[in-house]
Amino acid sequence: MKVLICGYGRMGQEIEAALLSRGHEVTARVDPDPNRGDARSLSAELLNGSDGVIEFSLPGGVVTNAAIYYSAGVAAVVGTTGWEADRDAVREIYHAEKAGAALLYGSNFSIGANLFRVMSEFAAQIIGPIQDYDVMMFEKHHSGKQDSPSGTAITVAESVLNAHPRKNRIVTNRLDRRIEPNELHLASLRGGSVPGTHSVEFDSPADTISITHTARNRGGFALGAVLGLEWLSGRTGFFSVEEFIEDVVAQARRTHD
Repeated sequence: MKVLICGYGRMGQEIEAALLSRGHEVTARVDPDPNRGDARSLSAELLNGSDGVIEFSLPGGVVTNAAIYYSAGVAAVVGTTGWEADRDAVREIYHAEKAGAALLYGSNFSIGANLFRVMSEFAAQIIGPIQDYDVMMFEKHHSGKQDSPSGTAITVAESVLNAHPRKNRIVTNRLDRRIEPNELHLASLRGGSVPGTHSVEFDSPADTISITHTARNRGGFALGAVLGLEWLSGRTGFFSVEEFIEDVVAQARRTHD
């Protein structure tokens, strides 16, 4: 595939390496920083000759960029976080089928991190009915991360809530009171150069069960985004990374069976 990269910071550079390693071609690099990339802003002209685009950029430009991707009829993977309030607007852009136009979004494209979410949800489903066990979460990231909690942590917390029979509310702020039985506390820590660590803990008076995903570098996120773009080939519409992972897991099960 011929792929445009939107956002050419550290993540964009990792994506370029992942694309090249899988035999793809990079057509252009877009970044507002004049010292990196081939263009400072996205345009329809830049997408000429491209089969797809991978975006890890700023949340404020997602809606505008998505409209350009749709009009150009290219597949797009958007790993940008912080645009949840605009999701319905982007979904509306893709409500009508257009040849080649497909968008896959997610807060974390790491295959390992998504398997962590699946395992955490399953654990919440089977442990939740056992009254002795409570559940809590924490995540930590590098000092330069701009959102807290991380989009991945929120997604995993929502999955835990969907599966857990006694939890229905996520609490992310500091608690100066006792936590309520129906609340799931999600704590965040920022500092250093940590690529990302997420943990779900099920705790009882007798023991603790921990499920943890630790990213060693950004390579896993980049590879997952590239695999996601390959998965979009031949599809049209608006997809979440959860749908992508569910399909990957289903294919693995069919192969195993």
